[in-house]
Amino acid sequence: MNIYLKKQRWKVYLLFFAILIAIGSFWFTNNLARELAREERKKVELWAKGIKEVANVENLDKEYSNIAIEVIENNKTVPVILADENNNIISSRNISKKKHNQEKYLQKLIREMKKEHEPISFTLSGGQKRYIYYKDSTILTQLFYFPLIQLGVVGLFLFIAYYAFSTSRKSEQNQVWVGMAKETAHQLGTPTSSLLATQELLKLKLNDETLIKEIEKDVGRLQKITDRFSKIGSNPVIKKQNIIPVLYNAIDYIQSRTSKKVTFDIQWPRNNKLEVPFNEVLFEWVIENLFKNALDSINGQGSITVNLTNKQNSLVIDCTDDGKGIPKSKQKIIFHPGFTSKKRGWGLGLSLAKRIVEDYHNGKIFVHHSEPKKGTTMRIVLKKD
Repeated sequence: MNIYLKKQRWKVYLLFFAILIAIGSFWFTNNLARELAREERKKVELWAKGIKEVANVENLDKEYSNIAIEVIENNKTVPVILADENNNIISSRNISKKKHNQEKYLQKLIREMKKEHEPISFTLSGGQKRYIYYKDSTILTQLFYFPLIQLGVVGLFLFIAYYAFSTSRKSEQNQVWVGMAKETAHQLGTPTSSLLATQELLKLKLNDETLIKEIEKDVGRLQKITDRFSKIGSNPVIKKQNIIPVLYNAIDYIQSRTSKKVTFDIQWPRNNKLEVPFNEVLFEWVIENLFKNALDSINGQGSITVNLTNKQNSLVIDCTDDGKGIPKSKQKIIFHPGFTSKKRGWGLGLSLAKRIVEDYHNGKIFVHHSEPKKGTTMRIVLKKD
């Protein structure tokens, strides 16, 4: 359990640092953009002075007039429009070549410029007022969007890297699961075969039917466990069949080994038929694991209810207990291999159940609802096709 809690914390820390980096990047870029915006404002003000001086050219000597013209010509980045007090356009600069003569476009652009920046006004020697409207240069606009593009590219790279790593890790886990399952089936197979032979000898030598039946049950259970692990390590056969007997068999097995203070209830008659594609051996294992987790939750006293909802394209199986519940923070990680809230146990039951339902049956298993001290509903959804 601690491994997954630490993993969750590390994800939170990494997200926190990523947010800090993003905020720092935006702060630095915005400061830079504001400084550049101030410089552009000064440039436009200087451009306005140049226009004013050139307009009043009769008061200028030739050298000063050339300087003013040079100031005007040097603005090659900031889009500007010069207009009179009636918004009649006199001239423009750094506007799209295709549209710089289109009156409607320029008037629309003036309205946009008004919203973006306060226009710069000046008065000519004859008393006429002039207004200079301008907007951010391409460089300033690019600077504003640069951190967004940068973060997008970095985010995309991290996503691809994480996806590749997760896929690789899942592939390795699958190989470990298959290898472990095959080895377990092999290890169980040899002593089970010996026990079967011993069982036959005991039948010949003993007259105790009760003892022989108990031995037969235990040997049969070992054979079922061996069969389950052998199917995990291969491609199990999925066929359409009645699921009701499987649910009742799992209940009967668990109930015979459970306290009388625990009640089991399945909301579907035993003699009814409900067909869905599944593998009997593996799916019974899933139900048993859900029941065992429910028993741990109610601590030997309470109720476990199985409710079936027969939909058009799927079958929904809800396993509900009235136990201690599962905290919201753990409702996803309970399916991770090795996660357990018990002092003893490997934390593989729900992980196996998830693998069987989702990988082999193309279904879903998840915590449908849970409240502290009120209980939990685990839901399985199996497709009918």
